[in-house]
Amino acid sequence: MADRLDIVIFGATGYTGKYVVKNATHMCKDGKIKFGIAGRRKEALDAVVKEFVLDNVPIILADVKDEESLKKMTEQAKVLINCCGPYRFYGEQVVKACIATRTHYVDVTAEEQFMIEMQLKYNEAAKEAGVYIVTACGMDCIPSDLGVIFTQQKFEGEINAIEVYMGVWLSSTDTKGPVCNYGTWESFVYILAHAKELPELRRKLYPTKLPEFTPKLKSSINNSIYCRCIVHRSNVSEGWSTPFPSADRSVICRTQRFLYDKYKQRPAQVKFYATLKSFLEFLMMAIGSILFLFLSRFACGRNLLLKHPALFSFGYASHKSPNPEIHKSTHLAVTFKASGWTERLAKPTDKHTDPPNKKVITRFSCDSPGYEFTGVAVMLSAIIILNEIDKIPDNGGVLTPGAAFGRTSLIEQLIKHNYKFEVISST
Repeated sequence: MADRLDIVIFGATGYTGKYVVKNATHMCKDGKIKFGIAGRRKEALDAVVKEFVLDNVPIILADVKDEESLKKMTEQAKVLINCCGPYRFYGEQVVKACIATRTHYVDVTAEEQFMIEMQLKYNEAAKEAGVYIVTACGMDCIPSDLGVIFTQQKFEGEINAIEVYMGVWLSSTDTKGPVCNYGTWESFVYILAHAKELPELRRKLYPTKLPEFTPKLKSSINNSIYCRCIVHRSNVSEGWSTPFPSADRSVICRTQRFLYDKYKQRPAQVKFYATLKSFLEFLMMAIGSILFLFLSRFACGRNLLLKHPALFSFGYASHKSPNPEIHKSTHLAVTFKASGWTERLAKPTDKHTDPPNKKVITRFSCDSPGYEFTGVAVMLSAIIILNEIDKIPDNGGVLTPGAAFGRTSLIEQLIKHNYKFEVISST
């Protein structure tokens, strides 16, 4: 790999890709890391070069529909950052090209079906090639997955369960317009449309179940007077919380399974909640989610969702690109409520005779969490592979961020970029 570029950003002309390029210009300005940009249209790539005033940055032409062009692109990189979604349609061929040319791969997907399929199909091939395929290295799912790793590092004992509360909110702003890019909306439509595939994929990925760990984590809603409307007021997060079937929980659980299989570490039981500031926001989300779920099941419904994103998202998504000023006024807080024991037993399957006697609450928080954070996180993920590959387990494979980077300096690097991981309380 001596003559290769350190990093190639594929999909550099897209909305997310431009954020990655923007952060690459800052992180690579000392010249120690060489990066290039790739896409299918030279004019659009030239425009990116002009927009970010890129000097001596190679341009590579590649098209997801052209296998040879993908191989020619990936063989020029040590690490490829793939920003071309929806990954259900455009991801697998890029993964295949990376394995064929022995190129490490990171992306920013939140598509659970794609992630599990890649692990099922290519984990062994990636190990044989000695390359790492690390998915979900953006806002989905770095804050939650690495946040659980951070919590486990700070717990100083043995965790039984973690409740994760994710809240995103906007400060008051005069700027109006969509928050979500259309590409993100399109991916979300197809995630729900194919959600029925997930149970079988999960069974194939883990045919052997984990042993039962006790006490079993129950939903907070079971003990809530608001259980009939599946929402409750949490004592650790500000607002109203409800179970949320995001890719975050899936990725966290896959990381925990990896840690159990690889290091015989007791896996944390996990519940994942979305937190909203007001009950009215919850009602709007519930109504929108029910309508969205219903329409996503039918081809004609999906066409409506894709044709009229602003209507069905209450203006949060649109065919128009989001205004960066709105992102600057967006805030994210992910709170982790962990319970367990001060004493760690010899084996992960050993049962404690006493009830949990320790609680730790941690939090990840940041401003501008969406595309700006994604650009930083995926660039740092690629740089970690370049600089700390000896701290990444095994000799390759398809991994989650927590499995790949849990023993590297990624958390510390994110903190240096003003993303906060902190312990709120320990009792």
